[in-house]
Amino acid sequence: MMIDSKGNVWAGDNFLVGAQNVDALWAGNLSKFAPDGKPLSPMTAGFTGGGLAGIGFGLAIDADDNVWASTYGSHAIVKFNNRGEPISPPEGYNFKDQLGLMQGIIVTPSGDVWALGVSKSQLVYFPKGDPAKARIVCEGRKVEPCKSFAAPFHLAIDQKDRIWVSNFVSDWVTRFPASDPSKAEKFKTALSPGGLAVDGQGDVWVADHFGHSVRGAAVLARAAVLALAGGNFDPVLIRGMVAEKAGREGGSFTILRPDGSQAPGSPVSGNGIVVPWAIAVDGNDHIWVSNFTYALPGIVELCGYRTDTCPPGMKMGDFISPPGGYVGGGLQMQVDIAIDPAGDVWVSNNWQDWEAGIERVPEARSTLAAGQGLVVFYGMAKPVRPPQIGPARPIE
Repeated sequence: MMIDSKGNVWAGDNFLVGAQNVDALWAGNLSKFAPDGKPLSPMTAGFTGGGLAGIGFGLAIDADDNVWASTYGSHAIVKFNNRGEPISPPEGYNFKDQLGLMQGIIVTPSGDVWALGVSKSQLVYFPKGDPAKARIVCEGRKVEPCKSFAAPFHLAIDQKDRIWVSNFVSDWVTRFPASDPSKAEKFKTALSPGGLAVDGQGDVWVADHFGHSVRGAAVLARAAVLALAGGNFDPVLIRGMVAEKAGREGGSFTILRPDGSQAPGSPVSGNGIVVPWAIAVDGNDHIWVSNFTYALPGIVELCGYRTDTCPPGMKMGDFISPPGGYVGGGLQMQVDIAIDPAGDVWVSNNWQDWEAGIERVPEARSTLAAGQGLVVFYGMAKPVRPPQIGPARPIE
């Protein structure tokens, strides 16, 4: 999800609600909602065209309020204007069918667009957002920074124009200067880093799906074999994530200082963190976390580096939310989380019935895979200036 300059919420859809969805075919489109939750995109199907089929964990909005998204189903990058009209060609930007399953995508403060291909370990670059100059920087494991990738999933840019990349089937993140991607470095995390975000002083918060659990290590090893061979490793990871529990049996967070070293208190686990997926930073630099889990499906709030904005006595990484997190609103297996300019916290329900998406189930369950829309917690966070390009900017 991303919030545009008018406070509207854009959500990329893996699947169509009510369809007989399977993980092998992602065919969802693009949805838009007003700040009060009113649908602004067409009923059922949402916005379509421009090569769009099955948006993964990749959606960004540029300074002109254009929407960029990366896709699983069509193996492409797509672009829409703020009215929901496609700008990309009918096949999307697919580099003559060279792209694989696409995931993270960001717009940088300089106007560049960067995207990741999770199945082919690809790094894609649109200088100033110009498709005519776009190129695949690297692919596979022959040259940097792709050599330091392992199923690259999500990315963020810090205040020094360095790009941080999480690697889904590893225990590290990769960092490289936007001006010279070949100068790649790796920094240790826990198992299966996914969503990540940069706070106001340049710390990088990384969601580690499996934390340090023994079960997670075995699951990740199986998934890595498929991922490094270019196969679809999603079903293996999903089955493993569903089995995770809170605390030592579940996921965690790694907090990396700007130099890549771990901050005091890292890793963070427990108190409602089961399978952390995405991270949002609010205007007080509090950290908000979504959970891809059936168990304790809450969202979590943590104290950031600005401890003066936290309850008395708290330090960076302490939990502000209660044990189990904030619940309600029909939360299901969540992926993204975002803060809007009113301080509302938006959460996306990705899966309702995970077995219906990757297993053989009775026909009566076959339409229940997709999650049921978005949940919003009104006014719970410190507002953030939209669209978010680079680290979050508070509204004074």
